[in-house]
Amino acid sequence: MSRKTDRRDFLKAGALTGAGFWVGGGLAAQERQPAARPGANERLNVAIIGAAGRGRANLSAVARTENIVALCDVDDRPNRAGQAYERYPRAVRYSDFRRMLDRERNIDAVIVSTPDHQHAIAAITAMRLGKHCYCEKPLTHDVWEARQMREVALRYGVATQMGNQGTSSNGLRQGVEVIRSGALGPVREVHVWTNRPIWPQGMARAAAEEQVPDGIHWDLWLGTAPERPYNVAYMPFRWRGWWDFGTGAIGDMACHTMNLPYMALNLGAPTAVAATARQQVNDQAPPEGCTIVYDFPARTAPSGRGRAHTEQLPAVRLTWYERGFPNRDLFRGAVREGADPSDSGCLIIGQNGTLYCSSENGDRWRLVPEERFRDYRPPEPTLPRSPGHHAEWLRACKSGPAALSNFVDYAGPFTEAVLLGNVSLRAGARIEWDSRNLRVTNNQDANRFVRRQYRRGWEIPT
Repeated sequence: MSRKTDRRDFLKAGALTGAGFWVGGGLAAQERQPAARPGANERLNVAIIGAAGRGRANLSAVARTENIVALCDVDDRPNRAGQAYERYPRAVRYSDFRRMLDRERNIDAVIVSTPDHQHAIAAITAMRLGKHCYCEKPLTHDVWEARQMREVALRYGVATQMGNQGTSSNGLRQGVEVIRSGALGPVREVHVWTNRPIWPQGMARAAAEEQVPDGIHWDLWLGTAPERPYNVAYMPFRWRGWWDFGTGAIGDMACHTMNLPYMALNLGAPTAVAATARQQVNDQAPPEGCTIVYDFPARTAPSGRGRAHTEQLPAVRLTWYERGFPNRDLFRGAVREGADPSDSGCLIIGQNGTLYCSSENGDRWRLVPEERFRDYRPPEPTLPRSPGHHAEWLRACKSGPAALSNFVDYAGPFTEAVLLGNVSLRAGARIEWDSRNLRVTNNQDANRFVRRQYRRGWEIPT
């Protein structure tokens, strides 16, 4: 089947006709060719979906070398998107990303900086139109959406990257090489922790109705989420602590702090996940803290290690902690006596030693016990060094090599694994996972947290 025919059939079969906007000349009625990949010295036409918050940093990172042609945000207030409107006065302004993508035919690439619940619909809509896509972490709100992002990116051949900046840190990449070289010996145990949540969580009831402030397009902000009245408790930033919009502390931080062990150990998909919450979990908000245990099976070592034979890696148990630490005995030699570990970090425990990472981005690490590794020298690099996080994606958009945290090879599978922690947490039970079929096999009810229901007119295009 030709790419052109496949693309036409895919658009016709999609769910874009769920709202009146999409029919009669809208996206579903048009056939779009994928964006061409310009040369390395050409400028991309970039659109931002979510121009405030993380959008500010993303704008600053790409505006030096590319054209900012369109800005989309649902909060026009001066201290929110108004700042971007003032800084980029030539960019066309929108409050509805669907209209922006339908009307602005010159867009080459899109950056999605919205709350989690809007990541997938914005990114998938853009990629189906052949737009290269950068999306903040976690890649999606739900496990099923992460699989869709991966498949759509692969089908349309667009350049992609998730916003877990540590992936582009050369410090993290060297840590990956050290672990893959076998310096720690076989690794069977990993611990990852965060000081999050630093926003309200654990609420059992929705917030009371308040009047929507001028400048906020509340219905568009809700997007895929169920209808509910506006309250300042939801936006900005505090949406992270509500299930309808955010993914809690693990969604906010695991794509950073779990990144180093996940990549280095080639963890893939877990076979089981068991979450324990500090309080009763409800349908409104994640708990104030939890511990989540992931069981990853034995698997093949990553390629490119300079080994003449295929190496099997042992099964790994990875434990995630929110507002807590692993047993202090595990930190002997890593932190001085009586001192606390870093607010976020990880311990990768091997048969021959431990790697202690004291940063959320995975770039500050050391090997312990110190006396064993005093004369250790890291191996020769096997991973390419990065020109910088956004620069790596922009290079990929311009016919360069794929970004390391692209949706297909890394960010999609990684996000699936991370978000399974929330499936177990919300189900209140240990889950056994069939990754091939995207199903919990031992708890049928838990599957409703793998793929959520969308508000009518906001279904994810598939």
